[in-house]
Amino acid sequence: MFAREVYINRREELRKTVNSGIILLLGNGEAAINYSGNAYPFRQDSSFIYYTGLDAPDLAYLLDIDQDKEYLFGDEWSVDDVIWMGDLPSLKERALQAGIGSTLPLSQLPVAIAGCKNREIHYLKPYRYRNQLFLSELLDKKGEQITTGYSEVLTKAVIRMRLIKSAEELAEMEEAGKIGYAMHLTAMKMCRPGVSEREIAGVIEGLAVAQGRGASFETILSMNGQTLHNHDHSGILSTGRLMLCDAGAENVHYYASDFTRTTAIGGKYTQRQKDIYTIVLQALNDSMALVRPGVTYKSVHRNAYKIIFEGLRDLGLVKGDTEEALNAGVPALFMPHGLGHALGLDVHDMENLGETWVGYDDEVERDTLFGYSSLRFGKRLEAGHVITIEPGIYFIPRLVEKWEKEKINVDFIHFSKVKQYLDFGGIRLEDDVVITENACRLVYGKRLPVTIEEVESIVQ
Repeated sequence: MFAREVYINRREELRKTVNSGIILLLGNGEAAINYSGNAYPFRQDSSFIYYTGLDAPDLAYLLDIDQDKEYLFGDEWSVDDVIWMGDLPSLKERALQAGIGSTLPLSQLPVAIAGCKNREIHYLKPYRYRNQLFLSELLDKKGEQITTGYSEVLTKAVIRMRLIKSAEELAEMEEAGKIGYAMHLTAMKMCRPGVSEREIAGVIEGLAVAQGRGASFETILSMNGQTLHNHDHSGILSTGRLMLCDAGAENVHYYASDFTRTTAIGGKYTQRQKDIYTIVLQALNDSMALVRPGVTYKSVHRNAYKIIFEGLRDLGLVKGDTEEALNAGVPALFMPHGLGHALGLDVHDMENLGETWVGYDDEVERDTLFGYSSLRFGKRLEAGHVITIEPGIYFIPRLVEKWEKEKINVDFIHFSKVKQYLDFGGIRLEDDVVITENACRLVYGKRLPVTIEEVESIVQ
């Protein structure tokens, strides 16, 4: 938790932006795995954390902008709670930590809301069904009215504030990056024939737990890297194949890291693997050189596609004019995902508030063409934005089969040569960067081994 002045100042900026009415922010509650006493690890709502710093279940914050009053709603710990969990701060003490002067029992929240029904009540779109039900009862609206009736003004204000990372936040993200670095370095060192994917995934997730809150998302670690979100860890590493590892950590204050490296099992890339790896690495490095304030990330994504197309053309897998191929969406056969996304308190920062609102605006709209449409963040970059850069090349048999059968972009693709790579898998490389005043830098200053020579050296 930061100094309470940080949260006071954030809420004051939010108050000035929204300007009138009531702001209601709901924290999360416990979620049962299979019965109420056996819950998933508690994960506080990121926006609630951002504006209060309070990391406990069943809390709500209410700001009456018109009367300039704010309240923390919650319940005091019972003796039974203390028996099982130890002495914990009282509700009043927790409120003071966040700079909130008034507290009320959670049971009083409906009373407070009832007295405000003639004024606009601003809330964020709920992503947990429990909070949707709670809001439905609280505001006397049906579920679908709750999911569509959230405040656009509040949502856009939160997105604008959270997208620009402060120095305190960047320090937290650097710590998350340090943990992620250790995870990936360990995975590289374990990348040997005969080792199970599950063992490596378990070891690196253990590091995330030992040094922070745990993994920032479910670890992707597989020889079948052509499956973009492959959470199956049932394979046994074998010589000649690649291990794609996409993993990151949350530090103790919930800030996330997200890296990807693709390692030759046993530490020796084949020539074919080197050819593809070199293209992906060029796309990564050139993208890092391009990102800076004023540049749209959508244009950086397109440039990565340009590098991928021209690299594959040099290998004889595709053909034709670059601009025509880019306009037709040819590179999406090999990289059907976006170049990156925002990163912060969430690994896909604030996407619960609306991916399009986070990543696009009135100036930069989402493309509808396959591949381009998967770019989560396309808007003009600003100093303080933190984004991932993660180009890749994949050979997805079902997708290749579909394009060939439906004659999609046949004038640009040598399908007979592409099909020779259907046993290849995929390569993705990913780094986290913060946009500075005139360029970008790594969030965690020490870059993970990324060149072919560096990775081979670590494994061997």
